[in-house]
Amino acid sequence: MRTWGPLTAVCLGTFMLLLDVSIAVVALPDMAGALHASLSDLQWVMDGYALALAALLLGTGAAADILGRRRVHVVGVVVFALASLVCGLANGPGMLVTARVVQGVGAAAMFATTLPIIGSVYQGRQRSVALGVFGAVSGGAAAVGPVLGGLLTEGPGWRWIFWVNLPVSVAAVWLTLRAVPESRGPRDRRIDWAGTGTFAAFAGAATYGVIRAGERGWGERGALLALGVAALALVAFVVVERVSAHPMLDLGLLRKPAFLGVMVGAFAFNAAAFGVLPYTSLWLQTLLGMSPVHGGLVFLALSGASMVVAIAGGKLLHGVPARITVGGGLVLIGVGMCCQAVLDAGSTWSALVPGLLLTGVGVGFVSPGIAGAALATVEPARAGMAGGSLNTFRQLGYALGIAVFGTVVISRMQDTLPRDAAHALAGGGAGGLRGRVPEQALHTAFAQGLNSASVLAGCVALVAGCAVLVLVRSPRTPVAEPTTPPKTAVGAPQ
Repeated sequence: MRTWGPLTAVCLGTFMLLLDVSIAVVALPDMAGALHASLSDLQWVMDGYALALAALLLGTGAAADILGRRRVHVVGVVVFALASLVCGLANGPGMLVTARVVQGVGAAAMFATTLPIIGSVYQGRQRSVALGVFGAVSGGAAAVGPVLGGLLTEGPGWRWIFWVNLPVSVAAVWLTLRAVPESRGPRDRRIDWAGTGTFAAFAGAATYGVIRAGERGWGERGALLALGVAALALVAFVVVERVSAHPMLDLGLLRKPAFLGVMVGAFAFNAAAFGVLPYTSLWLQTLLGMSPVHGGLVFLALSGASMVVAIAGGKLLHGVPARITVGGGLVLIGVGMCCQAVLDAGSTWSALVPGLLLTGVGVGFVSPGIAGAALATVEPARAGMAGGSLNTFRQLGYALGIAVFGTVVISRMQDTLPRDAAHALAGGGAGGLRGRVPEQALHTAFAQGLNSASVLAGCVALVAGCAVLVLVRSPRTPVAEPTTPPKTAVGAPQ
């Protein structure tokens, strides 16, 4: 218990929070039917969680250094569990989205404290082993999420994808209180409340504006207002971070080409590789009639390939510069996404497999190397900021990717369907058009929407891959065992 109890405790929390990113993907059609949710509602079910996690990750890390990492971690698990209970009890999309946001708050507290706890407990070889186990748990959550989500959705029902967190949370809290010693960070650490608030306002307003534009058009007043608020919040964030004595993100780091390249790669990685998956799941289940389990198994082509490549690559690619593995992996993801843009009205799930496999290979190259690439761009004293920034950019990329690609899917379908059906699409999603639009036309429209989103995702990954190859030229070797380990993880669409 004394040796591996702390690792087991934090890995339980990490597994849950990463599982809840991917486990909900295959349950979206059932949620839509049970809660009468629109396509934009489903976007917020995924984005509410990711946005809260992205906005609060660095802020809660600073709070944990002051208040105590074990204390903040336990509070995060409790908040996550209570929000999971409410998610399962939701009687409408608004209640579910709100509970998902609160889930993201708890997840941020868990995620921000996991690696600092590991770093404070383990040293030397034990730390290396612990970080390896932590990485394997993170990757495992990505692999089993869609399948477990399919089994629970098809079995006891979609609500159980949230309720399954409750017993795991109880075990995690008990084990954390019993086995994890309290630890704190530097005494002079301060919480950047202004930076956290302005960044959250920017991320939330930008996502809302993109989703609303997908529903009502880019010229709609509400969408323009939200995007304007996002622009103002971003300017405010830059001003706050420039004058703050303890900034959440030192903007001077973005002037370093290598750091900027890694952050661009991190943003594009989660956006391109995982941002189209929710709409692919809707296509598989709503139009092809696949069960949640079978729909989840299709995604094993991606997650399985990424795990195999990550494990094998750790041995075969040792010593290869991170710019090659990360940049090359993003290029593979871009090609893989473009290979998925081959759907037509008669396509089946098998048409996606080659592209999913190639995307998974790219994910397997990027995941293990991107954290090291981030650390190699900064001095050891800023390892925590670099790792936290990496995960923040990844989460923000995932959230905005879902919003942007959803807008592309809807817009492309609206261009293809008759005018009255196109108007109804944004409010009710493709499932509400069954019986009102000829099946051939609906299949064609959804296929073209997915193709357009996949091509855009592929272009994002290709551009980011080239940026990494150009900007990340001479990474330094990070100093081993920093005092505060980086807040980063591998594997899932975090």
